[in-house]
Amino acid sequence: MKDQTNIIALIEETIKTCSKGGRAIGSWILAQYDKAAFMTAARLAQETGVSEATVVRFARRLGFSSYAGLQTALQEIVRTKMTGAQRLEIALEKIGSSDVLENVLHADMERIRKTLDEINPEDFGHAVDILLQAKTVYLLGFGSCKALTEFMAVYLHMMIDNLQVIDTADSNGIFQQLIKIKKEDAIIGISFPRYSKRTIKALHYARDNGASVVCITDGLTSPVCAYADAKLLAKSDMTSFVDSLTAPLSVINALIAALAMRKKDEVHETLLKLENIWDEYDIYEKN
Repeated sequence: MKDQTNIIALIEETIKTCSKGGRAIGSWILAQYDKAAFMTAARLAQETGVSEATVVRFARRLGFSSYAGLQTALQEIVRTKMTGAQRLEIALEKIGSSDVLENVLHADMERIRKTLDEINPEDFGHAVDILLQAKTVYLLGFGSCKALTEFMAVYLHMMIDNLQVIDTADSNGIFQQLIKIKKEDAIIGISFPRYSKRTIKALHYARDNGASVVCITDGLTSPVCAYADAKLLAKSDMTSFVDSLTAPLSVINALIAALAMRKKDEVHETLLKLENIWDEYDIYEKN
């Protein structure tokens, strides 16, 4: 596979000796690689006025076995650079005039399927062990990932005695909240494109202080993986205006369920106590 970080330089060099069709394709990609990364071969052919076969041949000339390989390389470039406006433009183009409800639900189903195919069971088991053995568990996520940390915290509080959810509203105070993290502790960092620099720096700090790191992210190229002892990979959609967190949430559900099974007696006792409290203080509607 070609080095994805050098794909732009490779295209610039290759088009010097290409045919007219190859030069047209390469020049269009160089000018609008953020759009080309999510185009089918047929669509790119239409935009550049060449045949689909010419597009495929151009990808092979670059050293890829198929056009999909070229797409993947381009997507890695834009993964951390795509703005919200660009994501909206591409998302609207992908959905077009089709049924939005059906399109989005089917896309989420596909992301869960791909997550199941690619997630590493050994990493998943290692993450469970890390969280059960940690003296204190810290939980961190910025932006839309904050919603995942809040959901996760509701259940982890039932199973982990010392859980610290990092207050991301106080971005300047993150390291103050992490100042006591040490070797016996663990941190869960949740990060999806566009990756938050604050999450990356927090996990780096935690790792430097000897803590175990569990990351929930979208792929091994994610910058948070560099500091993680256990990597839980879940597919998201970088081209959707609304971050698709369906697959990450499913992985979190599985992690919570695995922890509950390992601590079933303790969790059962906690739930019984909570039911008594909810009844006493009339928390839930029963009619």
